[in-house]
Order: sequence, then structure tokens, then C-alpha cells
Amino acid sequence: MNYWLMKSEPDVFGIKHLQAAPNKTEPWDGVRNYQARNFMRDTMKKGDKVLFYHSNAKPPGVAGLAVVVKEGYPDHTSWDEGCKYYDPKSSPENPRWFMVDIQFKKEFKRIISLDELRQVPDLKDMVLLNRSRLSVQPVAKEEYDIICALAK
Repeated sequence: MNYWLMKSEPDVFGIKHLQAAPNKTEPWDGVRNYQARNFMRDTMKKGDKVLFYHSNAKPPGVAGLAVVVKEGYPDHTSWDEGCKYYDPKSSPENPRWFMVDIQFKKEFKRIISLDELRQVPDLKDMVLLNRSRLSVQPVAKEEYDIICALAK
């Protein structure tokens, strides 16, 4: 099993949006970074656990938990000329971008803020804390467990 942190702006798509979705499940579409795309296309597996992170928020931080319920498949929003994620170089025959489906598991009672995460010595090597701007990034099991414990 793998562990991930997935970032989204709460006013665009936050943990509450995921919780309110049909079956509490939504595709994680619109990723337009090759490294994040590769994680979703090649590495993320059904059952992988996700830390749902609110970025560009006050404060930014981990808002809850989700799980991958569908492995990587082509992101159809890249073929839709009316979509802000449109990419003319992507097509159904030659998809450039991929997405996964995630399902809501839990909203934390409070945001585990970025500042709080920075205060935990055992998280010092976490990708997030090393200035990564990736919207999809790997997390070590130990880091995932520490963050879940902070939320209790």
C-alpha cells in the first residue's frame, strides 16, 4: 500500500465537497504536472490512503482522509475545449493526462496546519515540508501515521 498527500484549494474542491459527492467519490482531475501525473498513472493503486490537504487556505493544512478507489485512467477534461484544463495536445487516442478516483473517509475535527507539521521533528523529511508544490505527492507510512495521530 502507498500513502499520498493530495492538495486542493478548499473553495474549489475541499474535503466537504468530496464528502457531499455521490458515493462520497470524485475523480481527481485537472492535474497538469508530469510528475504528479506519473504518480496517478503509474503508482497509485486502489486502496492507497490519502491525506487530503487544503492549499491556499488560512491556514493551509491536512483536512482529512480519503482512499483511492479507481486507479489511473485518462483525464477527459483535457479533451474538452470548454474546460479550463483543456490541452490541445491530448486526445482520447493519445491521452497526455490521467486521474484517479478518491473516496472520502474522514474529515478531521481541525486542520492540521502546515505550521504545526513543521514543528514535528519526525516529519522533517516529508516532501510537503521541503517546499514541494506538487499537488500529488508521496507520503511515508510513518508520516501518515503521525499526522493521523495529531488529528486525534
